[in-house]
Amino acid sequence: MDSMAHGQKALAFDVTHRLVLSIAIPMTLGFMTTPLLGLTATAVVGRLGEADSLAGLAIGAVLFDLIFASFNFLRSSTTGLTAQAFGRHDDREEQAVFWRALISAIACGVLMLAISPLLLAGGLKLMGAQGAVAEATSTYFSIRILAGPMALANYAILGFVLGRGQGSIGLLLQTIINGINIVLSILLGLVHGWGVAGVAWGTVIGETAGALAGLIIVLYGFGRTNRPGWAEILSRHRLAELFALNRDILIRTFVLLGAFTLMTRIGTGFGAVTLAANAVLMNFFLLSGYYLDGLANAAEQITGRAIGAGYRPAFDRGLKLTAVWSFGLAAAATLFFLLAGSSLVAGLTTSPEVREIAGIYLPWAAVTGLTGALAFLMDGVFIGATWSKDMRNRMLLSFVGYLIALAIFVPLFGNHGLWFALNSFLLFRGFFLLVLVRPRADQTFRVAQ
Repeated sequence: MDSMAHGQKALAFDVTHRLVLSIAIPMTLGFMTTPLLGLTATAVVGRLGEADSLAGLAIGAVLFDLIFASFNFLRSSTTGLTAQAFGRHDDREEQAVFWRALISAIACGVLMLAISPLLLAGGLKLMGAQGAVAEATSTYFSIRILAGPMALANYAILGFVLGRGQGSIGLLLQTIINGINIVLSILLGLVHGWGVAGVAWGTVIGETAGALAGLIIVLYGFGRTNRPGWAEILSRHRLAELFALNRDILIRTFVLLGAFTLMTRIGTGFGAVTLAANAVLMNFFLLSGYYLDGLANAAEQITGRAIGAGYRPAFDRGLKLTAVWSFGLAAAATLFFLLAGSSLVAGLTTSPEVREIAGIYLPWAAVTGLTGALAFLMDGVFIGATWSKDMRNRMLLSFVGYLIALAIFVPLFGNHGLWFALNSFLLFRGFFLLVLVRPRADQTFRVAQ
């Protein structure tokens, strides 16, 4: 008993505001570089004056957003498993987690390449692209898909460094990927006149450079001792654990995508102006998502590390501090959007009609960061703890609640009801998971002791 207590004491660590922010701030900045890619690509192709090319680029970008969002489980599961091994000071398993994640990512990327003709055909049909627009989409898609294995490898690499709490390395890798992408998109797409193809090649080269840089950094950090053998890396038990975790996160991601797609689909029934106003207002939620995602990353690492160490005080303290920052920033952002929202809307659209309608529904969008803060935080906690079944099941339950809210309030209150349902969905996600935190933590730490 004394030796067990001594072991837990050796694994104990302090959770401070500095620790939380050392992960959250770099990753928030890293996430904020991503929208610059879309703006740069649009500006590059837009300056060529070819409407069909711009439309084709937009469709291609949406297709890749859908495809890559589906594989986000590669990042999430790697973070949780790495953080737990890191908390146990199990260098051997850390390395094994990395290799399993990297092999899985590359395998998924190669599979994506193999079925890319089917993905392109299905995407063009789904988006209704024809003629010159379809040709531009095909050009962009056929080049960018070559980056698939590297892009997914970057998910695994990012998940690993986040699991170790190395937010600054995560920011560095995101900067390399997005920075090279932006520079080459301008150089190849605009200066050399390659257009859509140049933008696509910029992405391929950026993802490749990021993967190589990440691999060098990670491998350099591995010790020469405690290297896992292939039998450990390909352990049937560990692979089954990884696949189950990935499956649950994938289901959760699909449900989440379905919820936002449903909001857009229902919004079309209110007319083009209201649909456009909703699209403009959703940017407020996306902006809030950057810092909430960064704090969720901090929660993932600290939660996983605490569970790996079997140290409950770090778990409780991490939950408290990430909650303080999440709700504090969300409240500040809500106040800012309520006060400055009209000016932001005016900067996003020149249409008087869209501005007017957006002003009516602005309060609903302004509070999404606040209603969504707990959802983001709980996702981070459950990913770090690898309580994936609970996260999956509660997401499904939240979606049912969302459907009920849509069925009741949209017919009664129109677009107000739609925004109410969205905020309800965010609240459901957070509170349905929150009620499970204490019993799951009690059970997990009891087993660890």
